[in-house]
Amino acid sequence: MNKIPNRQAICEVLMDKVKTDKDIVVLCSDSRGSASMTPFANEYPDNFVEVGIAEQNLVSISAGLAKCGKKPFAASPACFLSTRSYEQAKVDCAYSNTNVTLIGISGGISYGALGMSHHSAQDIAAMSAIPNMRVYLPSDRFQTACLIENLLQDEKPAYLRVGRNPVEDVYKEGNVPFEMDKATVLCEGTDVAIIACGEMVKPSLDAAKLLKEQCISATVIDMYCVKPLDKDAVIKAAQNAKAVITVEEHAPFGGLGSMVSQVVAAECPKRVINMTLPDAPVITGTSKEVFDYYGLNAKGIADKAVELVKNV
Repeated sequence: MNKIPNRQAICEVLMDKVKTDKDIVVLCSDSRGSASMTPFANEYPDNFVEVGIAEQNLVSISAGLAKCGKKPFAASPACFLSTRSYEQAKVDCAYSNTNVTLIGISGGISYGALGMSHHSAQDIAAMSAIPNMRVYLPSDRFQTACLIENLLQDEKPAYLRVGRNPVEDVYKEGNVPFEMDKATVLCEGTDVAIIACGEMVKPSLDAAKLLKEQCISATVIDMYCVKPLDKDAVIKAAQNAKAVITVEEHAPFGGLGSMVSQVVAAECPKRVINMTLPDAPVITGTSKEVFDYYGLNAKGIADKAVELVKNV
């Protein structure tokens, strides 16, 4: 069982790359522990900035550093980063087109027991609505590492959301089929296409195995690049299936499901079902308890697919 959360994978990549690239700077809002950035801060204090509990300052300072030629990575709880500093993300990062990577840690319902104030079920919609802002939800530690390495190669703003806890591996070390802004097709089928992002990719892949036992063939797509959405992958999957299911740790509006539905409706009309968190305060509990309650697990996804295929 994997015990390395995606946030730790980010720290490990940055600690490796900063050895030869001193322009890398990590900034935290009293969140170095939550972001797994304490080792970076201890080892490279000259490349670390602690701004305290001041998310707006975190983003604006990052933008200023970027304009000075630095490569800032700003880590803060996704629930605060995507709301309290929204204007700064919009103006200082996106409108100014600065090379800032915003890292929303403990995204979705990772802070399950702390309730709605600490949940970030709106961040995909909010950040995707900002011109120039890219939005990424990697599915495991290996894909996360590949994404960070690629983000270090460009100079455009991005919002990256990761969860708090370790997630099961989707890929194998040294064998990650990664292409920037291109979805990964994990398996192909002809009955239903399941398009997922973030922590919902692994249960979607497990659901495909359950469906195979019931003679239902499923395509599973890891859409880590929510914006820019890989429209070609969506169209191809929809064309080859009877129906489409999207799965995400997000509210029903403005997220992956909304984007996929727009593409499918315009390009190859098929029935699309969006599996999401509810449009209501989410129950409190561990991530697993919350996902199980709302059917965002392998069985829930498989059951939804069976129902959908039978009624197409």
